[in-house]
Amino acid sequence: MKELDKNPIKVANREALIGVYLVVFHFIWWFAFAYGLGKKDPSEYQYILGFPAWFFYSCIAGIIIMSILVFIIVKFFFTDLPFDDEEFEQS
Repeated sequence: MKELDKNPIKVANREALIGVYLVVFHFIWWFAFAYGLGKKDPSEYQYILGFPAWFFYSCIAGIIIMSILVFIIVKFFFTDLPFDDEEFEQS
């Protein structure tokens, strides 16, 4: 077991930072598409599945991408931590 995995506080801090990075990435994704593609005149919008492209990429595709990213991060980078007091005291 790695040294980082032995201390639950370090694991929790690392996982919290990963969560913050995901939120920042999602905000940048959303902002870039919503305000980048949404600046045009509405008569010049391109449409995807009936939605303006800026809305489709920022809201619909963004949620799908973030859901996949969160699944991958939780599955492969997060660690199960015990919530029993006895196991914390032994660490």
